[in-house]
Amino acid sequence: MVAMPNQSLLKPPALRPGDTVGIVAPASNIKREMLEAGCETLKRMGYKPFYFDSIFDQDLYFAGSVERRAREFDAMFRDNTVKAIICARGGYGANYLLPLLDMDMIARNPKVFVGCSDITCLLTYISDKTGMVTFHGPMVAGDFARNQVDTPSWQASVEGVSAWSIGSSSGAVPLIEGSGEGTLYGGCLSILVASLGTPYEISTDGTILFIEDVNAKPYQIDRMLMQLKLAGKFAKVRGIVFGEMLDCRQNENQGYTLQEVILRIIGNLNVPIAYGMRSGHVTRDSITLPIGAQARLTVSNEVTLDIFNGAIAQASSVRSAKL
Repeated sequence: MVAMPNQSLLKPPALRPGDTVGIVAPASNIKREMLEAGCETLKRMGYKPFYFDSIFDQDLYFAGSVERRAREFDAMFRDNTVKAIICARGGYGANYLLPLLDMDMIARNPKVFVGCSDITCLLTYISDKTGMVTFHGPMVAGDFARNQVDTPSWQASVEGVSAWSIGSSSGAVPLIEGSGEGTLYGGCLSILVASLGTPYEISTDGTILFIEDVNAKPYQIDRMLMQLKLAGKFAKVRGIVFGEMLDCRQNENQGYTLQEVILRIIGNLNVPIAYGMRSGHVTRDSITLPIGAQARLTVSNEVTLDIFNGAIAQASSVRSAKL
């Protein structure tokens, strides 16, 4: 049985400068130059990037066979010298790994695990099944390669700050005022919707639900949000915050906003709703969000997302940050 997202948290150990960071490619194939650029950024941040040479394999549009990708994923979690695992990129294909994941092994070896986009299905399922906090954030051949990492939220998330706030610098603006507390959860909208009707279906009750996507037209966003609504996935959420929704428009002169589309569908839920937080597909400075951590969303003249009780096992009780 899949555990609910608000179960007792399994917090991974903190990531420290000098630690080895394992890089995996669970989905689409990657470009060597982008991976190497991202590794250089990780080195400048004080980490030691590590990957298997097979990461450059290609099978159709995948980063090699599903067996290779699953073997790589398993090996990184089992290796005690690897202190964190960051995905190289998303694309498509992470869902192939879901039936092959050894959840008991992952729970015995909790580590910082980071990704976004197609990796959403791994973030949410691992969080649901094991209770381990996972991290919706920058990837190596993406935001790390482009130097688009929001350093304060990265450090607060993975290095052990016990409480922090993501404020006006996140890009988020108010849609519906209010305040709600719950388990931070979510990711890429199309991947969340793709989970419905499968054994890996998302569990949204009691959550502050984060939703983002890229290059989806407003009517497609409408359709996916309606599917979540009809499936009851908004019935017990305690707040919703959308991402930047990069390039999610019909055309430049469409005559309506995506915010209007969103409010038509979920504007009557009586929960706070915000729009524009930069995590996932972004134009700059991708924010790291701890999936499974406890959070408070406050929407008034400004938008604040407070993370409390930490996301890391060794979080200091005296450290906090305002980002």
